[in-house]
Amino acid sequence: MLDNATYTPRLKTLYKETITGALTEEFGYKNVMQLPKLEKIVLNIGCGRAAVKDSKKAKSAQADLSTIAGQNALTTVAKNSIAGFRVREGMPMGAKVTLRGDRMFEFLDRLITVAMPRIRDFRGVSGTSFDGRGNYAMGLKEHLVFPEIDFDKIDENWGMDIVIATTAKTDAEAKALLKAFNMPFNS
Repeated sequence: MLDNATYTPRLKTLYKETITGALTEEFGYKNVMQLPKLEKIVLNIGCGRAAVKDSKKAKSAQADLSTIAGQNALTTVAKNSIAGFRVREGMPMGAKVTLRGDRMFEFLDRLITVAMPRIRDFRGVSGTSFDGRGNYAMGLKEHLVFPEIDFDKIDENWGMDIVIATTAKTDAEAKALLKAFNMPFNS
């Protein structure tokens, strides 16, 4: 990346210059503060059984997620002990990271333009995975679709949850916002 004083992510510029006008026209907003915008993106990798057998797997997932996100990921731990699954309270079980600001826009740009086209048999993401309050959740079956991950150095293939939180009041507004960012919805 360039110096923060001069560099603005491509999608942030797109939002300010074209998306705000298009959304205002489509939904008839009377105030700039009514416009939906991206609030944060939360990435999560859950290791599951692999972390129970080997605690180093959670560290590996944390390192991979930190590489993808561009900032340090937190290790998530088990809140309760579950004897049937051999899980003890406080055992590392995965990793998560929350992206905001410029890093959020950079990640969304890489997700849409680089990672999604690399998914095998990709036909778009579900247009129905909204929560009713304008947030969108999706999952990836493997984290290898991100070019930052070196295929030769990984020890396990992780699935990944991605939650895009917006300030939109309805799912229709959030879907219009994400469509304006060229999110490839299949429905």
